[in-house]
Amino acid sequence: MSLLTARHPSRSDRPGPASAQGAGPGLLLALLATVVWSGSFVATRDMADSVPPVQAVFWRWIIALLAVAPFAARPFWRQRTLIRRHLGLTALASLSGVALYNTLVHQAGLTTSATNMGMIMAASPVIMAGYARLGGERLGTRRVLGTAIAVLGVLLLVGEGSLTVDPSAGDLWMFAAALCFASYSALLKRRPAEIDQLAFLAAAFALGALMLAPAYAVSLAVQGGFPATPGTVGPLLYVGVLSSAVAFFAWNRAVSLVGAARAGAVYYLQPVCVALLSYALLGEELGLAGGVCMALVLGGVALGSAR
Repeated sequence: MSLLTARHPSRSDRPGPASAQGAGPGLLLALLATVVWSGSFVATRDMADSVPPVQAVFWRWIIALLAVAPFAARPFWRQRTLIRRHLGLTALASLSGVALYNTLVHQAGLTTSATNMGMIMAASPVIMAGYARLGGERLGTRRVLGTAIAVLGVLLLVGEGSLTVDPSAGDLWMFAAALCFASYSALLKRRPAEIDQLAFLAAAFALGALMLAPAYAVSLAVQGGFPATPGTVGPLLYVGVLSSAVAFFAWNRAVSLVGAARAGAVYYLQPVCVALLSYALLGEELGLAGGVCMALVLGGVALGSAR
């Protein structure tokens, strides 16, 4: 079924951004996903030299599918007809948020720092807010102002204290990844409320792995495999179990509770988390100017996500 014809739940059935009861849990779930994903950029950068990008992404989703299977098998089988009816929506979400987004992230990790990866991904909430506005959602002055402040902080971080940005090839890959992730978050709003979230995740993970299988086979034939060592298996388990199974479930639930635009405001914390983790684990320096920029990002998030 196509995106344009997907049936939407009624306003009374579907929790939305205006639900005060779900706002607190929704923002906390968005924060959990953001923190876990921050670690995935560090893990991705750490194994960039030992695991080819396509192979890393393929095994990421195989591991994620195995992680959710014990919990998702029963609802998936019970709702298999409903999922098949909305296969077009699920396939588009899988293409943008599973196959393309993560492949682009791993590709970017070859030529840019983990800090830059996290900072550039902070562009995706701007795109989410744009999608929300096009969908008729009123953003409000406070959220727009908070977004502008956070964007200023991100630009200053990328430009190392200047608004003049000279992106590398890896930075451009990350901008493309940000667009894919924002598109995935926008597509989540079209997921029918009656589809179980774990069943939806399992279907998206399986479809993503199938989409990546041909590219994985080519990479294996051309580049060969990678050694199964603690330095490769450990990061793959992190991005497969925590960054994929746990974080995607938390993010999907957050979007259903508070909307993509408001969850996106919390996502601006990601460059701050990535920068701190990169400094602690990879030795990537930030400096005083970076600290000031982080303060802008944090202030913008606080302003943009508050009611």
